Amino acid sequence: MTTVRIHLTRHGEVYNPEGVLYGRLPGYGLSDTGREMAERLGRWYPENTKAVRGLVVSPLQRAQETVAPIARATGLDPVTDDRVIEAANRFEGLVLSRDLKRPAHLRRVYNPFRPSWGEPYTAQVRRMRAAIATLRSRLQRAADAEGLDTVDGVVVSHQLPIWVTRLAAEGRPLWGDPRRRECALASVTTFTYSGATLDDVQYTDVCADLQPQKAVAGA
Repeated sequence: MTTVRIHLTRHGEVYNPEGVLYGRLPGYGLSDTGREMAERLGRWYPENTKAVRGLVVSPLQRAQETVAPIARATGLDPVTDDRVIEAANRFEGLVLSRDLKRPAHLRRVYNPFRPSWGEPYTAQVRRMRAAIATLRSRLQRAADAEGLDTVDGVVVSHQLPIWVTRLAAEGRPLWGDPRRRECALASVTTFTYSGATLDDVQYTDVCADLQPQKAVAGA
């Protein structure tokens, strides 16, 4: 049976000196460190995968810039998929350290389990799973055509959609302290399947030495 590995990859660091929660806002590209992270991912994938046969990427600029070195290294054209976009968030455009204290914004945080301020966690899991299923089917066809026993696909997405998809796969609650998420910038969360069965989830902090020293806004 073919082993299919889906590598959920968070984008690199974003240039955001004002600390804006940028969410899905346009115009937020990678910082110099973020570009270094992306280039490292472009080297990491050929060294740590067997046969990458599919690239899927969020439509947002930071994800598109992150996938570019991986595309060059693998010779593949990325497929943009809206289903792996960042979570919708009603706080987009705010500087949370300053603006969240305003009463109009505080009223939106009454339910952290949904969450009340943005796209439900369950909705993020559904769309991510659908995108993964589509990619898995493509990879299986490629494996069958080439006689591969292991085939890899890469999805460049965002912290929260990747994290809640992992939590759902591991049977854990979808809500929790954002500071405890194991999904660093330019990290890789790998889902390994045998047929339709998820066998394993592994996490790799590819750019551990390049991570910012404090939490950053956005995702």
